[in-house]
Amino acid sequence: MPLHLIATVALAPVLVAQGRRVRRTTPRLPEAAGAREGLAHCATSPPAAIAPMAAPFRLLIAGDSSAAGVGVDTQAQALSGLLPTRLAQALGRPVTWRLVARTGAMIDDLTALLHAIPVQPFDAAVIAIGVNEVTARTPQKLWRARLDALATLLRTRFELPAIVFSALPPMHLFPALPQPLRWYLGTQARRLDATLARWADEQAPKGVRRIAIDLGAQDASARRAGGGDALVASDGFHPGPRAYRAWAEGLAAAMAAAADTTQPHRTTTDQKKPSLLSL
Repeated sequence: MPLHLIATVALAPVLVAQGRRVRRTTPRLPEAAGAREGLAHCATSPPAAIAPMAAPFRLLIAGDSSAAGVGVDTQAQALSGLLPTRLAQALGRPVTWRLVARTGAMIDDLTALLHAIPVQPFDAAVIAIGVNEVTARTPQKLWRARLDALATLLRTRFELPAIVFSALPPMHLFPALPQPLRWYLGTQARRLDATLARWADEQAPKGVRRIAIDLGAQDASARRAGGGDALVASDGFHPGPRAYRAWAEGLAAAMAAAADTTQPHRTTTDQKKPSLLSL
């Protein structure tokens, strides 16, 4: 039996007790307030200067509590408020965005949420999911199957040519988790993230990509830009304002680096499938 399984079995009573205590004592923070769809303009192209026929880049953001902005007060401070703005600046064109997210969501829950919104095309989706799969001890085989189902839904229902999965967060560093629970959940998170990485590589010809953010490097930039606010939320579990800025900066930079800038911007009458992200 692998060493980590032996340790897990031996520590099971402690892990269960710690898990119950964390659920009982960790503050339940609300989702960020504010609009869940909007339009972000690039700094070099204010609304009055945008060419009438320049179609915005259409972005879908979907996932669990981190996508919903838990840990900050408003969506303007969360991923949905920051990423479209950063991406618009990087692409040099406006970005329309829509957020579909819920606290506690697992992939099956997210699939149901996405089925409930109108069918519409997007140019790219950013998916933040997996922490609740970790805490639910989802087997890797089931995790892969659910990733397959979600990607299929995104491609068929929303005509998505580019699907970006954000890597699972470093749960071994979450302050809310005591040891050895932090070690256990951190190990499980790394295992599911490794499965996500392998799966995304296999799915790359279909436009899927996993993006892992070097939070330390991105945080240095975010801290200089935004002051000394918190990296981790008050619950010790969710991102704080600085982490959301670093996350958005990292995703925008990676997505812009993959953008096919040689392609002309589509017009509102162009019905061809976009090729804006060479993922």
